[in-house]
Amino acid sequence: RESILEFLLSSHPLDCPICDKGGECPLQNLTMAHGKGTSRMDVSLKLKLDKHVPLGEMIYLDRERCIQCARCIRFQDEVVDDPVIHFHERGRHTEIVTFSEPGFDSYWSGNTTDICPVGALTTADFRFGARPWELVPVATLSPHGPAGSNMVFSTRREAKSGGRSVIKRIMPRQNELVNEIWISDRDRFVHHFADAKDRLTKPLMRKDGKLVETSWSEALDLVAGKLQQQGTAVAGLGGDRLSNEDLFVFQKLMRKVGSANIDLANRRMAGGDVVAKVGISSGSNLRELGAGDAILVVASDLHEEEPVWWLRVKQAAQRGATLVVLNLRPTRLDKYAKYAVHYAPGQALATVRQLVNAAKVETNGSDNPIESAADALVQANNLVAFYGAEGMTYAET
Repeated sequence: RESILEFLLSSHPLDCPICDKGGECPLQNLTMAHGKGTSRMDVSLKLKLDKHVPLGEMIYLDRERCIQCARCIRFQDEVVDDPVIHFHERGRHTEIVTFSEPGFDSYWSGNTTDICPVGALTTADFRFGARPWELVPVATLSPHGPAGSNMVFSTRREAKSGGRSVIKRIMPRQNELVNEIWISDRDRFVHHFADAKDRLTKPLMRKDGKLVETSWSEALDLVAGKLQQQGTAVAGLGGDRLSNEDLFVFQKLMRKVGSANIDLANRRMAGGDVVAKVGISSGSNLRELGAGDAILVVASDLHEEEPVWWLRVKQAAQRGATLVVLNLRPTRLDKYAKYAVHYAPGQALATVRQLVNAAKVETNGSDNPIESAADALVQANNLVAFYGAEGMTYAET
């Protein structure tokens, strides 16, 4: 161990005081536990490499820190099937490069910074932003997708934000039943709106045709008065990002003021926030699905709508689950599907009806992909079905 650490450190920079990984660095910890106290290497012989290489829009590489462990490369290749980074050159000139255009074009790139053991890979939004021991972890769930990926907000109080706690970075929180230890870049990087300078922090009231700041008590009194006067004529429209508990309280408020005009956002406006997951029979835990089970994905590109579900469905198919994909266009799940059916525009509902009708009769050995898929679904011990946001926008739905 001592010799291996000495070898790894032979050309490793002494960046610990400024490195983002300092304080949570495996190499730093192992060196403290097993490494030599002094180095036999001539410092003047250390390689000098680029320290600020943008692999992608959000990921930076410090080539001096990289120990060529290949964790990031193997993750992109073996876990998420996105082999967009590779080793280039040989020996001491080995370096990580991206072969995609744009650079590091992956929905999972941020995870490579988590598994990098030396701080060679860092995120653009956290680079030199804070020290790990200054951060307060806050457990939370992703508000951006239906899977509810488990995450941790790393927060810190900052004077430039008026003493408020701000989100410095988002890290995955391990939950083997949901997202394992991975989160998509959408969940990791889409949080800066929380501290946007143009975000409203005080209520605005229209006076003499202009919006002016007012107190919360005055604003609430105004709204309460309007609701009392025109309760039955008030309509309530709930957002598609609200939880069931929030929606329950919202409808309770509307009933209290005497209004029956309650609705959710129009399904044609729902976008990727409406993805229906239906488990039929018991054991619809995606982690447990494998041989003998079946997964049906209709009108959904899961990689776009909910990357975490795409990953779990892919893994289930690799474990032997029968994957059936019905979609207007090819998707990244087709590679793992036993049956991938591409219907014509406007034929989503008709294709589903064909599948249902085919499931009512035995058609063993049929060359028709719909009939073969129906047989596989009927014979499965357990079935999980996904109906996508795109399908929600179809008039026939």
